[in-house]
Amino acid sequence: MGSLRPVSTGCADHCARLCTDTGLAAVLAADRGLLHWRAMSRLGDPGLAEHAVQETLLRAWRACASYDPDRGSVRTWLLTIERNVLIDTARFRAARPGDTSWDQIGEQAENRCARPDFTEALADGMLVADLLDQLPPPQRDAIVQVILRDRAYQDVAADLGIPVGTVKTRVHYALRSLRRLPISA
Repeated sequence: MGSLRPVSTGCADHCARLCTDTGLAAVLAADRGLLHWRAMSRLGDPGLAEHAVQETLLRAWRACASYDPDRGSVRTWLLTIERNVLIDTARFRAARPGDTSWDQIGEQAENRCARPDFTEALADGMLVADLLDQLPPPQRDAIVQVILRDRAYQDVAADLGIPVGTVKTRVHYALRSLRRLPISA
């Protein structure tokens, strides 16, 4: 089996490069953890979170040629796709509250849908707060606004009175710093 092929002929000009093995591998290495963390925090179920990440990557791969670098980074584009996947998942779960699995709809008990108990959420929150405290205040503010509060770079820049590029740079360096920090729980 060779390399993945572009989904359409328009991919060569300005795509997200998810249509290539190296592009997909780069996105997985850089963004899979963030995508999974976001899905897990919204869905509270590891299986559904993993499914949401897979669905996000599948939708992104299918729409690779539609990526517009002038509108934001590949990460921003993926987070937007994931937001739509999470909305679809929430709507699906609301319409079928007893169903907990994409593969075995209706075969498992409703209590499997329960969110983790509050102590896990509290511990995760404390861990995140501790990691954020290690960042310089401008980077911390940018991460909180863009990643945790899921706000657009443009909105954050307008609120802070700084250029959009500055917000993107702060988020970039904050994420890079967070990846290097040891996690002690």
